[in-house]
Amino acid sequence: MSSPVPQSRSRIPRIAEVAVERARLTVVPRRRTRAARVPFVALVTIVLLGGVVGLLLFNTSMQQASFAATSLESRADTLAARQQTLQMELDRLRNPQRIAAAAQHLGMVQAGAPAFVELGSGRITGEGGPGDPAQGFSIWPTIKKPAVLTPRPTVVTVPPEGTLPDEASSNSGDTGAQEPSNGQSSG
Repeated sequence: MSSPVPQSRSRIPRIAEVAVERARLTVVPRRRTRAARVPFVALVTIVLLGGVVGLLLFNTSMQQASFAATSLESRADTLAARQQTLQMELDRLRNPQRIAAAAQHLGMVQAGAPAFVELGSGRITGEGGPGDPAQGFSIWPTIKKPAVLTPRPTVVTVPPEGTLPDEASSNSGDTGAQEPSNGQSSG
């Protein structure tokens, strides 16, 4: 009979040979794998185009905002001028002299002296009465100025041109022609 041990010994070299055959390294030609350029170029182009379009839209919106601000400033200036005109018109209409002239034109007169009624006793104080049409209408009461505030005017007479003050008094009766003086003495 045969023993199983010799069979295994004969098998081992065959398995080892097969393993050695498989494990043997061989030179394989290099494969050059290039990354696809088309997707990268497309990505860069899209980013650049997006940036340019974004800048264009931003610039356009900034210009529109600038035009809007200029328009609003112009409108504000116009409204400020209108307000000032209306304020000046209101001041002119509120002028007391204009109101007094309009009241007089309508036939109004200034009120007379007032009379007062004391409510507790029913007594009347003062002489009340209608206004005097001859007096007219004035918003400022007529007040006399003190004499100190209205001094007499001082009159100064000026001698005629070309004469000295003491010559003017001596030549006042002389009707003859005078020679113009040019700084030289005639002698």
